[in-house]
Amino acid sequence: MKFFPNQLLPVLLFLIWAPLSLGAQQIGIYDRETGEPLADVAVFNADRTTTGVSDAAGQVSIAGFDRRERIFFKHIGYQPLNLVRSTILAQGGRVFLELQAEQLQEVVMSVSKWEQQKREVPQKIETIGASDVAFGNPQTSADLLQQSGKVFVQKSQYGGGSPMIRGFATNRVLLAVDGVRMNNAIFRGGNLQNVLSIDPFVVRKTEVLFGPGSVIYGSDAIGGVMNFYTRDAHTSQGDSLLVMGNVAYRTATASGEQTLHGDVNLGFDQWGSLTSITYNRFGDLRMGSHGPDSYLRPNYVVTENGTDRLVENDNPRRQVPSGYDQVSLMQKFKYRPDRQLEFNMGLHYSETSDYSRYDRLIRPSRDGDGLRSAEWYYGPQKWFMGNLRMAHTGGSRFYQGLKVSAAYQFFEESRNDRGFGDDILFRTRERVGAYSLNLDFETKKMGDLRLYYGAEYIGNTIQSDGSEEDIRTGDVIGGPSRYPDGSSWQSAAAYASASYRIKPNLTMLAGLRYSHVWIAAEFETDYYNLPFDQANLDNGALSGSLGLSWFPGRNTQVTLNGSTGFRAPNIDDIGKIFDSEPGSVVVPNPDLEPEYAYNAEIGLRQNIRDRLVLKGAAYYTYLVDALVRRDFTFNGQQTIEYNGETSNVQAIQNAARAFVYGLELGFDATLSEHWSLAGNYTITQGTEEEEDGSESPARHAAPDFADLQLTYSSYPFRAALFLNYNGEVPFEDLAFSERSKTFIYAADAQGNPFSPSWYTLNFRSSYTFLGDYRLTLAVENITDQRYRTYSSGIAAPGLNVVAGLNVRF
Repeated sequence: MKFFPNQLLPVLLFLIWAPLSLGAQQIGIYDRETGEPLADVAVFNADRTTTGVSDAAGQVSIAGFDRRERIFFKHIGYQPLNLVRSTILAQGGRVFLELQAEQLQEVVMSVSKWEQQKREVPQKIETIGASDVAFGNPQTSADLLQQSGKVFVQKSQYGGGSPMIRGFATNRVLLAVDGVRMNNAIFRGGNLQNVLSIDPFVVRKTEVLFGPGSVIYGSDAIGGVMNFYTRDAHTSQGDSLLVMGNVAYRTATASGEQTLHGDVNLGFDQWGSLTSITYNRFGDLRMGSHGPDSYLRPNYVVTENGTDRLVENDNPRRQVPSGYDQVSLMQKFKYRPDRQLEFNMGLHYSETSDYSRYDRLIRPSRDGDGLRSAEWYYGPQKWFMGNLRMAHTGGSRFYQGLKVSAAYQFFEESRNDRGFGDDILFRTRERVGAYSLNLDFETKKMGDLRLYYGAEYIGNTIQSDGSEEDIRTGDVIGGPSRYPDGSSWQSAAAYASASYRIKPNLTMLAGLRYSHVWIAAEFETDYYNLPFDQANLDNGALSGSLGLSWFPGRNTQVTLNGSTGFRAPNIDDIGKIFDSEPGSVVVPNPDLEPEYAYNAEIGLRQNIRDRLVLKGAAYYTYLVDALVRRDFTFNGQQTIEYNGETSNVQAIQNAARAFVYGLELGFDATLSEHWSLAGNYTITQGTEEEEDGSESPARHAAPDFADLQLTYSSYPFRAALFLNYNGEVPFEDLAFSERSKTFIYAADAQGNPFSPSWYTLNFRSSYTFLGDYRLTLAVENITDQRYRTYSSGIAAPGLNVVAGLNVRF
């Protein structure tokens, strides 16, 4: 659809006029640093005879207050403010609140699924708020996590992002959207890109829980939990119709990115609707100028008339092919018949175009004269989630709060690869249907004790098929699937946790969960002569946590926490029989048990005169019964006849252990009214047990990484200069499984692969004008460094200018 100037002009005039046409009795309340509207601000006079609460647009009426009456504004996490009514009207009906210097009053939800003050939580949890997301203007939700400075993100291709937390990644960390787990039965040990499906434009906040979270979230929550809370629809809180929304545009030079976003909220007295759409187009990514020449892309494969040939890249810094497109849709509905009952429905859909697995396209051929693959790409990655939530507060002797959530998710992905000069394109396609039902209860506070308990059911069904296409003739025949078609994974669990205030300055949080998992898989024998046709697993897992939050002084917090996490076997663990090595075959192991992690951590937080906050956490995690592939016996035999040859028998087994430990440091300093300084430094070390009993550096233990940010804030302008740093991973500290990937690493003086250290200097700014127009401008990697983050197959962007415009109405 094309927009002509005569069509666009009325829209622009309306967008300019609307925010300027507020009635004199209606005022707006905003965050002073970001200019974002603040909902749920309590507004009242001195004797509380006149009160009000700001709506989702930050609006509240002050018609009931006298002209010379002093009006008080209060919101958790912000400094209280009081102003005379006439003063508010004289400054244009806008009130700005400032964040508290100390954020321990912040409310978090990911620890118990209910609101808790952060000061009472013994486990480390970091919140990335809406203002941080708006200022950072991230390209994807993977970048949203990386920008926080607290999560390391690996990328095998431009369309990707695999978070690493405390030495764990992929199926040992858990992704959740609005409390619903994204992890499914085919989450693998290799790098995952599912976080890409979450649209950062609709994220209102992200909570990252560090360390095991299995008591609340069950399987996979070993290294941590990343819970993305998306924006909800808002009601009008009155008889009038509430209409508000955003239109945004973003562009970036390193990939020629073009992003468009729009959302609109319609609010009635009891009903609300929020509709959002985002479209991204990314071109091939350009790397920096200064760095290892081995990262350059000197040539690439083109296919013409069924013939592959290697052509010279006219710009070796351009990573061909790496671009892709994506569309993300969200529809939210809210119905609130009364103060105690609320219904929310969320519909999410995301789909990418095909996108290349870039690290596979740069693998050299076995003779070293060319490239091994002509094509290697993921088919469209699709994700749908429908989530219906009911929340009820009060009204029962058994609970203070009740949440019921029923969700359905659909995942689709495919892999397509063809060797250089080969005629056959191999394809596999997987579709997963994931059902979940959660019941969560919060009891009334009984003295100093509050209980949380609940139950969960999860069911996954997997469809998997394979095919082989002759690119010359177009003929397609059936081929082996990646997983057993029609297999299923189910889990049922119950949990309970308690928060107990032992003393006014000492709080204990404890929890316990039991989960039971069932797997059923039937193997097809059309393509391979297998001596088995099914695999069934039936086992349980018990996990728990116990922690203390202690304030020995008003400005000092000490936390201690011990917890266990587990990962139950899934279809990827027992079903990838067709991914065997030449001369080896992987068979089902019906004796698999969950792998367990035992974690201990200590945290310290010190507030110095509300000007400097120092934060630190140290942890140690021990993983036992780790699921790894090792030699095995089938019916007492070490070898079996497989596909016409004698093959070594292997299976996934509980046969390894790992140790991970680390230190996380940070500070926030207020230098003056407008200037602040913040920084983070993370150290992670770990080892994994190999088959021969030797120890290898942990594959997902990220290198040391840090950030330092100097920020200037004076509404309507905000700017930050920041430094990002990653330490070196020398050859001797590379995991054994990484040492063979010479094509993604630089070479040291001895010719061995290693990951060099790197830094980037960056600038980011935003300016709000006419109240509701925000312009953002960032210059990333100012010195144009050429680098790859550890274990990544694609080089990071070089000098990158990012510009965006957001219009709020």
